[in-house]
Amino acid sequence: MYSKIKNKVEGELAGFVKEMEGLYSLSSISSLLSKNIKDFILRGGKRVRPVLFIMGYLGFNEKPAPGLYRSALSIELLHDFMLIHDDIIDKSDTRRGKPSMHRLFKDQLRNHKSLKFSGEDLAIVTGDVLYAMALHVFLSVREEPARKEAALKKIIKAALYTGSGEFLELINGLKSLDKLTREDIYKVYDLKTANYTFASPLSAGATLGGAANEEASLIYKYGIYLGRAFQIKDDILGLFENEKKTGKSSLADIKEAKKTILIWNAYKNSGRQEKRIIEKILGKKNAGRADLFKIRKIVKDSGALDYAKNQINELLGSARSVIKTSAIRPRYKDFLINYSEKVLRS
Repeated sequence: MYSKIKNKVEGELAGFVKEMEGLYSLSSISSLLSKNIKDFILRGGKRVRPVLFIMGYLGFNEKPAPGLYRSALSIELLHDFMLIHDDIIDKSDTRRGKPSMHRLFKDQLRNHKSLKFSGEDLAIVTGDVLYAMALHVFLSVREEPARKEAALKKIIKAALYTGSGEFLELINGLKSLDKLTREDIYKVYDLKTANYTFASPLSAGATLGGAANEEASLIYKYGIYLGRAFQIKDDILGLFENEKKTGKSSLADIKEAKKTILIWNAYKNSGRQEKRIIEKILGKKNAGRADLFKIRKIVKDSGALDYAKNQINELLGSARSVIKTSAIRPRYKDFLINYSEKVLRS
């Protein structure tokens, strides 16, 4: 079921790219802008958000409304917009195995020596264009106006909360680990990951499909539990997994001094010497492999790794319990119960 919906989303995305010129005339504005947007949005991806949006809809409405799959692209384009800005903040030069958007612009303009702007400047504006495209594309679905408006509000809120989560994560970087609470970290996880990856796509789709408010709230709650657990798993993989499997450097989170639940719990349950080591490594501009091994050892020895794994199990149990009480159609309920297990065990 997931693969079938994903393939339809991929086909819709390819069709949208072919129609972009007729919709927006981007090439007549700037061929560079048009080329880079098309390249970026056609890169491979899991398409989790549009697929879950469709799942949420079909869970409460058996027949897809005309334009539903085109409308689902709004969340994928929103994701692309966020990735572009996120890569600038993280100073990341790669995305999905290719140059990030700001890196693309830098490379394409490298022969212009007297530029008064940067690749980052152009990428920020390109992200803004994608945000506008995302909202426009959502309107493609032909559904009851009240449902359509309510679902659109959820998508706009998802963008608002994700940006707020990014802001909060940066501000949390100003706090020392001894002043940071678990709730501070989970608030970022909920806003930045859980909300727009799982909770909002599912609940927006459900709302568009005619789900009652209490049902949309229930499926949203499921998404928050699942998303929080997913982010903890991602933290573990980022620190301990092989780089070829994750597609990013194991040093990334340490170099960015991210206050993950692993680091927070390790600090909280370590002695004075280990705390100083953590503080020193997170304070470095260029942490190296030796620093990574030290952090890994402290995380394991402090019990933080076991703690994080236990948190995943608890959150997974909560997600499954919530979705079991939902009135979503049985086949979609079964899928979401199994999906929560699959996404965290794979």
